[in-house]
Amino acid sequence: MLTLYPARSIITMNDSMPRASAVLVRDGIILEVGERENMQPWLEGQEYQVDEQFADKVICPGFIDPHLHPSMAAVLLPMEFITAMRWKLPWGTVEPTTTKDGFDERMQTLHAGKNDGGADEPEPLFIWGFHQLWHGPMSKARINAISTTRPIVVWHRSFHELYMNDAAMQMAGVNIDDIKQGDQIDINNGHFFENGLGYAIKHLNPWILAPDVYAAGLERLKKVVHHGGHTTIGDLATGLFDFETEATTLAQLLEGDEVPFRTRLVAHSARMSGGGRTLEQAVEKAEGLVERNSHRLHFGKHIKMFSDGAFFSALAQLQAPGYIDEHHGEWLMPPEILEKNIRAYWHAGFQIHVHVTGDLGLELAIDVLEKMQFERPRFNHGYTFEHFGISTPEQIKRIKALGGQVSANAYYLHELSDMYAKDAVGYERASQMARLGTCFREGINTTLHSDFTMAPAEPLNSAWVAVNRINSEGDVMCPEECLTQQQALQAITINAAHVMGMADITGSIRSGKRADFTVLDEDPLTCDPMNLRDINIYATVFEGKVFPTTTL
Repeated sequence: MLTLYPARSIITMNDSMPRASAVLVRDGIILEVGERENMQPWLEGQEYQVDEQFADKVICPGFIDPHLHPSMAAVLLPMEFITAMRWKLPWGTVEPTTTKDGFDERMQTLHAGKNDGGADEPEPLFIWGFHQLWHGPMSKARINAISTTRPIVVWHRSFHELYMNDAAMQMAGVNIDDIKQGDQIDINNGHFFENGLGYAIKHLNPWILAPDVYAAGLERLKKVVHHGGHTTIGDLATGLFDFETEATTLAQLLEGDEVPFRTRLVAHSARMSGGGRTLEQAVEKAEGLVERNSHRLHFGKHIKMFSDGAFFSALAQLQAPGYIDEHHGEWLMPPEILEKNIRAYWHAGFQIHVHVTGDLGLELAIDVLEKMQFERPRFNHGYTFEHFGISTPEQIKRIKALGGQVSANAYYLHELSDMYAKDAVGYERASQMARLGTCFREGINTTLHSDFTMAPAEPLNSAWVAVNRINSEGDVMCPEECLTQQQALQAITINAAHVMGMADITGSIRSGKRADFTVLDEDPLTCDPMNLRDINIYATVFEGKVFPTTTL
């Protein structure tokens, strides 16, 4: 059965035919897009139906978020949120908390609201969303003031750090004798950050990866992804908590006819090196992951690396003049280890995704790419700079010359630029976060992502930030770096497909590609730019099957 979908307008992201009025689909594949009268050769002698449900709608290529974390979301979404920004989720809205006293009051309310039924061991309380610029310094003592008996874990907005009170450390079996100097752990404050977070996660896994909790979190993640209008997402660091647990559960819960999107799985390089494997064995293990592929979940020849620390934590590594208060960032992988790992995967032909947040972390990742191109030149290598918080114009030129790609979290600008201008890096660098306009002008393949839960998993919201560059205080930050609406839509469709290595099957609407559409009530290319994030998503179509946004 062929299905013909007429629409008010179809935005194809194909320059050869940018607009159309109908698309014809069979078995989840696009047969032709264009004008209905030109499709008669397909229809003559064939059984077909005309589906008019999108006749007054605008059809776009299915939205793609090339960098989020389903497992991180599955861990965090069951937690209590206390955040400085409003969070709109499919099941409710979290109102902002922007002061130290407000954060403590909310913690106290959440603690008091847990009915433990006289249990000897109170149920642990996990809280996500703390940020010191709004909520003041966090410490073990501050959490102990809420309760000395209930285990309480306060997870930083960045995800890269957390705090525990004494009861939580006792519950998790944290042993001070295990802590070594340089482990990025401040045991006296119950503070575990960057690589020290890995130690904390290992001890908290029995609670955060409990099968029923993790499964419930993934069910919520599915709702979030569909609500944002996605038809493809990227899991950029599969194995963030525990590789086998994640890969197995993702295969169970993100596969099946009711799941309206596909997932590109990109392994966390450190998890490939576990178990005493040599680097050569780690590469071999990563190459073998494709044997796990199913219809909706795909490992490709991609790998995730990490350069400098979290942007939300102000632990990005910066070139001079650094931070206003002269603190320094952190390396997630020592520079020499990062280079060694990149070399092994580069020579094996992998597409490498490198987490970079500050301009010094970016400089390191560019330097390594330049070395790799000298040692073994590659074309269309897909080396991608992920997050892209602070950069310099000169670095953009180098990225272009070396054939790199950029996957940026534009939401940094919206949430952080006002605070960072005052308290972290000064106005000039804060206003030029996510230097996207320059990337487009240089012809670099550039996309937008959420890094969910670092930003809402809403591609139209990311596009709104990139087009308007308005921060949380309503100020326009560096309008020279604004994208056009066409560029922003390109960034969340075809450009993202290229970053994911999936442009042959999705990202635009043309003959031969999968029938992946996001159906909107308004036109994102002609609407008022300020209304971009408020466009209603009517439905998605994944491989020809319609999923109204009221489902799931």
